[in-house]
Formats: sequence, C-alpha cells, structure tokens
Amino acid sequence: MNPQTRERLLGVSTATLCTALFKRGLRNQFIQDVRPLNPGLPNMVGEAYTLRYIPAREDLNPISVFQDRAHPQRKAVEECPPGAVFVVDSRKDARAASAGAILVTRLMMRGAAGIVTDGGFRDSPEIARLPFPAYHHRPSAPTNLTLHQALDINVPIGCGDVAVWPGDVVVGDAEGVVVIPAHLADELAAEGVEMTAFEDFVTERVQAGQSILGLYPPTEEANRVAFEAWRRERGR
Repeated sequence: MNPQTRERLLGVSTATLCTALFKRGLRNQFIQDVRPLNPGLPNMVGEAYTLRYIPAREDLNPISVFQDRAHPQRKAVEECPPGAVFVVDSRKDARAASAGAILVTRLMMRGAAGIVTDGGFRDSPEIARLPFPAYHHRPSAPTNLTLHQALDINVPIGCGDVAVWPGDVVVGDAEGVVVIPAHLADELAAEGVEMTAFEDFVTERVQAGQSILGLYPPTEEANRVAFEAWRRERGR
C-alpha cells in the first residue's frame, strides 16, 4: 500500500468510506455484525491477509492437528506480513473461537495491523487489553477445533457477508470494518480526507446553530465560500 494512502486512511471514518464506495456503486463493503474489542484504539489500516475455515469434520480435526507445524491456522499467523490485517472467514459462526489471545498476541508482535473475524475470540478480555485492533462478533470460549477446520490461507473469502480478496485494503474504527478494493484505495483515501474536512466544517456550523438546508450538501454558494475560508484558517 502507498504509505500516503495508509496515513490518510488513519484519519477517515468507516462511515465516510462507505459513502465514497456507494458513490462508485459499491453497496456491500461494510462487514456485518463485527465490533471492536477495544474501540478506543486508533484506526486499523492494512492489506487483507486471509484465513478460511470450513465446518469441522471430527475424524480430521482432533486436537492433535496442532502438533503439525504446517497447520493452516498456525502457519497463517506466522506468515501474515507486517502491516497486514488478518481477516478470518468463520462462516459467521461464533459458537467456537476463531483464535485466542496467544495467537492474537503473536500477530501483534509480528507487526500485523489488526485482526478481524466474523466469528468470535476466546480470551476476549485479554485481547481487549492489547494495544492491537481486534474485531469479532462476540466472545466464544470453545476452541476453533470443535466447529471450524482451518483450510485455506490468503485466498478470496467471505467475512460478515463481504467478499474479501487478498490485498484489499481493510479499515476499522470504533464503528466497525470496511473493505476497500485495492485498486480504489488511493482515490478513496484522498476523497476521504476531503470529505472529512467538509464534515468537520459542517459539524462546527451545525453546533453553532446553522440549519443543514443549503449546508449539507452545500447547495448554497455562501456555504461553499465559507468552507474554503475555514480550510485556509485551519490549514486543511
């Protein structure tokens, strides 16, 4: 990812990005039913690195599979690139954990940007205390082996009803997670900065008592002129 794009996306909300995506005809990029364990952290930004689970088959998924150093879950954690967001397809099934605090801590120590699953995490109180963005549906104590069988690494997946391709740009904030197709990341980051500046201006004016009519959107020329003056004053 372009470093400037990453820097810009750190200051853009998922709501703003969803609107920018909608302008381009993309309506289904916000991962459903996924929430941050620590909503006080800065934005999560990184390229998607994926893991896909399928339903576990008992004769192929005993606890002994973890003794294999090439087990897909363990292998993916050790190969996730620094700066990437680890995105897990758990089939929206939070009855068993997608991962726990030890694996999430390992991702953090290896320099990943965060982790997202449409399932659940075990050890969620410990994960919530880490300075590391983590998003899931709900806490789930059972090991993933009880219901999930790790299969594919860094392939296209579905996560919370959103198609996620390796290399897509994943942005998370206190509200949730949005997936940006890689080829749109640079232009959406630039547009997002512009939209954020305008929305900050509008918020100030609304808090001062101004009507939204003619302001949001700025259909009146006086509001467009006021916005440009506001930007000059604040260096934005």
